[in-house]
Amino acid sequence: MSQPSSASDAPAVPPGASGPRVPEAVHRRRWAVLGVLMLSLLIVVLDNSILNVAVKTIAAPAPTGIGATQSELEWAINSYTLVFAGLLFTSGLLGDRLGRKKVLLFGITVFGIGSALAALSGSPGELIAFRAVMGLGAAFVMPATLAVLMNVFEREEQPKAIGIWAGGVGLAIAIGPITGGILLEHFWWGSIFLINVPVVLIALALMTWLVPDSRDPRPGRIDIPGVLLSVVGLVLLVYGIIRGGELADFTDVTVLAPVLGGLAVLVLFVLHERRSDHPAIDMTYFKRPAFSAAVAAIALVFFALMGVTFFSAFYLQSVRGYSALQSGLLILPLAVAQMVFAPRARLVVERFGAKAVCTAGMLLVALGLAAFAFFDASTPVWVMEVVFFVQGAGMAHIMPPVTVAIMQALPREKAGSGSAINNTFRQVGGALGVAVLGSLLSSTYRGEIEGHLGGVPEALRATAGESVEATLAVAEKLGPAGRDLVAPAYDAFLDAMHVTALASAVIGLIGAVVVAVFLPGRTPTGTAGVPGQGAAGPGVPGPGAAGPGAPGRGAAGPGVPGQGVPGPGGTGPGEAGPGAAAPGTGPEDDARRGSVPGPASEAGESARR
Repeated sequence: MSQPSSASDAPAVPPGASGPRVPEAVHRRRWAVLGVLMLSLLIVVLDNSILNVAVKTIAAPAPTGIGATQSELEWAINSYTLVFAGLLFTSGLLGDRLGRKKVLLFGITVFGIGSALAALSGSPGELIAFRAVMGLGAAFVMPATLAVLMNVFEREEQPKAIGIWAGGVGLAIAIGPITGGILLEHFWWGSIFLINVPVVLIALALMTWLVPDSRDPRPGRIDIPGVLLSVVGLVLLVYGIIRGGELADFTDVTVLAPVLGGLAVLVLFVLHERRSDHPAIDMTYFKRPAFSAAVAAIALVFFALMGVTFFSAFYLQSVRGYSALQSGLLILPLAVAQMVFAPRARLVVERFGAKAVCTAGMLLVALGLAAFAFFDASTPVWVMEVVFFVQGAGMAHIMPPVTVAIMQALPREKAGSGSAINNTFRQVGGALGVAVLGSLLSSTYRGEIEGHLGGVPEALRATAGESVEATLAVAEKLGPAGRDLVAPAYDAFLDAMHVTALASAVIGLIGAVVVAVFLPGRTPTGTAGVPGQGAAGPGVPGPGAAGPGAPGRGAAGPGVPGQGVPGPGGTGPGEAGPGAAAPGTGPEDDARRGSVPGPASEAGESARR
């Protein structure tokens, strides 16, 4: 029997069937393919966590750093994130149209080139531009890795594979700061980007050898105007906010013009999406309270946490005097808590419901953020570790339930759109958090330190007020005359950090209110099954345990054919009850057939059911 290599050649799937089987050659190497995809995901996510540890070093004057101001550091982060978020939908459509392997190879190549150029940056402007190039590459990597994964694993193994794929994010968060600290202790700041290049070369070789190609035979049209409107609107808005922080005046015309212009462009984006017959984001999804609440929770929690992550590096390194490596180790409890609790969050959701679990998680995050308002230059290390762990535990009980809520709010054939929306709002929320909270930190610091800059020469006064790093650099340049600036700089930064931490905690509380009001509560476990897709229990993205006599796959009620009704808390294929035909055991499954299925075949299967 022939084994065509594209989804367009897939055989017709009768109602109730599990779909075309993955070719045997692809099936045998599926775990090796997943390893390659994880390698690509790891370097993309790890790069951002490394950068958070390196901000102090990059802010230092040459030759240690490149003398980046606080706003330039924010743009080094935001240029990457905004390009990445703005192109997620476009890259997904190009992958469906041109082939996901081709798009993945293109993305990882661009990311590697951007990394090499960023490592050799001679100015903050160059670093910002090359970080944007890295964001372009990452935008083509992230959606493609998940799309390839879905096409090399059978349905019953996909939940397990996706769980491992998602676990790569926690792994990167955990090892990123430590890796960055080790590199900065032994090499120059550009090494945090240059380390990506050999990993990219290895990934390219393995992708070419192992990863199969696939494409959607009926790809949708690319919403170029929508993507451009979203990127332009966000860039204008964030630029205006950062400019306001630089001037410590949000009423200046150079602040109001980009802020109002960005809001106007975003309004046009929404109107365009509502009228377009091929929108990047289907705005009708947001009319569903559970979907909107979950999306808002993701944006709000990353808004709050990314801003705090940004200034915590300055607190640990500038005020407390820890090295980059020590700072990375101190933040480790946040990542460890996520890795420990996130896989178990579904068990808590099963018992208490998504509403209660997400609300409690948001309150934990808000509590951890508020704790920064009480930190000073002598706060015990164990207190900081407890706070970071609490924040990580809160995050671990927010992200899985709200992600499930997003996916369950959409029809099955729109799961790709749900994933893209989830990633976009997470990235944009984080970018705005760095911009808004960074601007608040900058403007508050400037207001606090200005009264102590009277003895600083006029030519250096504006520079000295930029950030705590800039003040300390000027103090060092002035020699004995600048010693009196050190203590006021620390005090000013701590005051600014306290204000910013309280603002972050307020954002976390708003998120807690949103999920408490709009997320659905616990779903009764005895929900009756319906033919076709079925009704999912709380926190269950995939098939559950099949009841007695369920002829199909999944958790069907008695006698219900097809997908059935998953039980609460299940995330993958469950155990078949008596008389249930277990997938993968029939004769037709012994001889694996068909081609690598694409989203179109998945959508067709859902419609037929």
